[in-house]
Amino acid sequence: MRMPAVTNKSANDIARFPCSQCGAVLKYAPGTSIQVCDYCGFENHIEQPAGRIEEYDLQEALRQLSQPRMEPAKPQIHCDECGAGFQFEASVHAGECPFCGTPIVSATAQTKPIQPKSLLPFRVDEVSARALFQRWLKGLWFAPNAVKKYARSDTKLTGVYLPYWTFDSDTVTDYSGERGDVYYVDQAVQVMRNNRMVTEIRRVPKIHWTPVSGRVSRFFDDVLIGASTSLPRKILDALQPWDLEQLIPYDERYLSGFRSEYYQVELGEGFDYAKQVMDSVIYRDIALAIGGDHQRIHQVRTHHSNVTYKHCLLPVWSAAFRYQDKAYRFVINGRTGQVQGERPYSWWKIGFAVIAAIALASAIYYAMDKSGALQNSQPVYQTAPMPMREPYWQQGY
Repeated sequence: MRMPAVTNKSANDIARFPCSQCGAVLKYAPGTSIQVCDYCGFENHIEQPAGRIEEYDLQEALRQLSQPRMEPAKPQIHCDECGAGFQFEASVHAGECPFCGTPIVSATAQTKPIQPKSLLPFRVDEVSARALFQRWLKGLWFAPNAVKKYARSDTKLTGVYLPYWTFDSDTVTDYSGERGDVYYVDQAVQVMRNNRMVTEIRRVPKIHWTPVSGRVSRFFDDVLIGASTSLPRKILDALQPWDLEQLIPYDERYLSGFRSEYYQVELGEGFDYAKQVMDSVIYRDIALAIGGDHQRIHQVRTHHSNVTYKHCLLPVWSAAFRYQDKAYRFVINGRTGQVQGERPYSWWKIGFAVIAAIALASAIYYAMDKSGALQNSQPVYQTAPMPMREPYWQQGY
């Protein structure tokens, strides 16, 4: 485990990848290890660096981040192609020149103290991503008809590398609670049958609660937390799973031709989200350890040790469409092609479906009633009382 990758660099480094044949800027081709020139077709191979992806100590990083540091100025970008000077959006460090469209990658050290050390390159290209989006739109149930037209339109997709944190942690959790075991007793009840009062015997469930306490432990590996606020967290989380075992060392050449964001969720905040994810798993472990038919968990105390983190970039295709003056966003996992997004609903379609379901259920009930099937399916009840049974732990088991 190495020391954290926290830096105070202020270099105004801009990465450019000119074609050696025509001078145009090379762009990364998804699904390959090459950069391609859109003008002359020249290809530049990206060598895969050796070595493994490092984990960094969380506590040491948080200690360093708590030290006073100068607030960096927003970097001024200079485009060599057209000579324009501009600034990216506050959360972006890779994109295109707004004047000539030249791909530009700026160094993240200018704005953030923790640099991305790994990434997953795009595997799904734009043509495939658009086809996946069209299929997703066409498959939406209860979507307004007007939305379907977007499945036939040339929706513009933007390839974006989104920032993520991953966290590893050894956890030990002490707990106390109660175990609930279900047993049954026979109970006589008075009910009205055919206009007369009769006695029925029903088996009624009861729960016996026993105090319990114990300890569970679990090692969490690569708990993934989105560090972007550009998209709702539920959409970011729904893009999982990611093939994190295929992470490669950070290389700016994979960013050429795509946008890339700085992290907007700070490291400590990211770990707070990670602990929430871990807690949900720990509670399931506790429930299994308690056993029985029901569980009550009263107190939980979790200790985290050997906590490490990584900062990586993961690829998505992103776009949005408008319907009735509201924007709906969607994203496509740039590795697996999984589509997640927001969508509108057609309430008249939903209402029609509900009415149709009620009509169908009524028709089935009427047909069964006319055929006598409902009378034949009535349960047989006992009308004589039976002796009460004791709970199983009082019967000598």
